[in-house]
Amino acid sequence: MSGLTTSDILKIAAALALIVAGIWQYRRRSGTGENASYGSQSGVLLLVVGIILMIYAVGGLEYRPSPAEQEALSQ
Repeated sequence: MSGLTTSDILKIAAALALIVAGIWQYRRRSGTGENASYGSQSGVLLLVVGIILMIYAVGGLEYRPSPAEQEALSQ
C-alpha cells in the first residue's frame, strides 16, 4: 500500500467504519414477528455508501484517458 497519502488512509478508514456500521445495523434485529428476519434499510444504505467510498479511496473513480484521448488532446 505504498503511495497512499494521509487523506487516502482516512478515506479508507471511514469506508471501513461505514461498512462495519452497516453490517452491525443490518444484523441487528429490529422487528418482531414476521418482520424479525429482515435486515435494516439503513444498514444497506451504510454498506452501499461505504463500498462507494472505498472504491473512491483506492482510485477506482479517477479519470484515466485512453491512448486515443491522450493523442487527441496532444494535437
